[in-house]
Amino acid sequence: MRSFVLAVLGLISLAASAANPAPRAEPAADVGNLSTIAGWLRTNGREGFIGADVADTMGIARADGEAMVAARQRGFRNDAELRVAQVAADDAQDFILFMVQRPEDVYFYLSTPGGGLQRAFVSIPGKNLVLPLSRGEAELRFRNEVMYWKDRSVNP
Repeated sequence: MRSFVLAVLGLISLAASAANPAPRAEPAADVGNLSTIAGWLRTNGREGFIGADVADTMGIARADGEAMVAARQRGFRNDAELRVAQVAADDAQDFILFMVQRPEDVYFYLSTPGGGLQRAFVSIPGKNLVLPLSRGEAELRFRNEVMYWKDRSVNP
């Protein structure tokens, strides 16, 4: 499973330059929810990592030669769906990476607690495709993801 996710994330690097929607201000409620989720992940998350290829694709800084970025993460499975949320393990970076994996596709959303959604991709492993989401679709799906994780963070 881990190698599948890493392979899918590797495919994302192929679409990095095409999937960089311009950041915009998020409504105050979304920013507050993101801050709540980030704080919860920092205190209740488990040790994990983000591979260099994913970090590079998503625009997450890493030291030269660093093969992974340390993260605090939580994941939940519901039937055939796996959801994972990650924040940087150190205070030097301030991001939240959400992933929603189903058998037919994998969605990725990079956000910051203060700036909201930054980038969004969908990977379709069966077709070896990685595509940026349109801004409208990305925002709708992202807000649903924020609400899912907000509920998890206040009702673990």
